[in-house]
Amino acid sequence: MSKYELTLILDSKATSAKKKKVQEMLEKILSQLKGKIIKSSDWGVKEFAYDINKKSSGAYLFFELDLDTRSAKSLNEKLRVENDIVRYLFVKSS
Repeated sequence: MSKYELTLILDSKATSAKKKKVQEMLEKILSQLKGKIIKSSDWGVKEFAYDINKKSSGAYLFFELDLDTRSAKSLNEKLRVENDIVRYLFVKSS
């Protein structure tokens, strides 16, 4: 198992229920891939340097994950098609 960092950006108007729904979706995907969330934090709403999808700010969620290297590609593909996520950054950490 390898350690990964995942930063998700949701719509700035995302409620706590929406954030919870996204976290539960992530937990469900990770359980299918035999991974787990080590740490999660809500970074709050931040302004973008430039507009993304005609939005000027977004709600940031950060996760530290423990995941098999072969499963990382599957997680990346599943995040790409998720409608609630404006952008994401998924990187392997040391």
